[in-house]
Amino acid sequence: MEDSTKRAMLYYLAAAALGAALHFLFTWLPNPVTALVSPVRESVWEHVKLLYFPLLGAALALGRGSGAARTPWLLSAVLTCAAMLGAGWLYHIALRGESLAVDLALYLLLMGVGFALPRALWPLCEWPGTEKAAAALALLLGGLIVWFTFFPPEAALFADLSGAVRTFLTIPV
Repeated sequence: MEDSTKRAMLYYLAAAALGAALHFLFTWLPNPVTALVSPVRESVWEHVKLLYFPLLGAALALGRGSGAARTPWLLSAVLTCAAMLGAGWLYHIALRGESLAVDLALYLLLMGVGFALPRALWPLCEWPGTEKAAAALALLLGGLIVWFTFFPPEAALFADLSGAVRTFLTIPV
């Protein structure tokens, strides 16, 4: 097996483990800082954090060097998070699915897609402006994650699907 493939596989396993740990971080340490990187509700939107932050870390670690090396990783993170929103909406909201096994399989599959996409997106790096657009999209998604952590709208993607009413706003600061 090629050295870069081994390294990517190790980063995939580390990112998947980090995302799994992030799922419980807010439960273990409820505070405003952990709320930014960990789901505070069992909503489809909040679970985007489990992909976004590990893939952002992979973008910084594996896309070292010029900004162009990070571009496909940033685009992959944004596209994978969009796929998570679409798949989560379809499974949890439209089909009313509640299987933990399906959730875990979807998470691991999308994390794998997040690691496979950069190779497919690499040719886009040659287009002028792609580097800035990828950074802007990743920053926009990060900003939306922060904003909606504190001010979630009344919409299906942001609804707590566990039936609990716990939100960040109910936590004493």
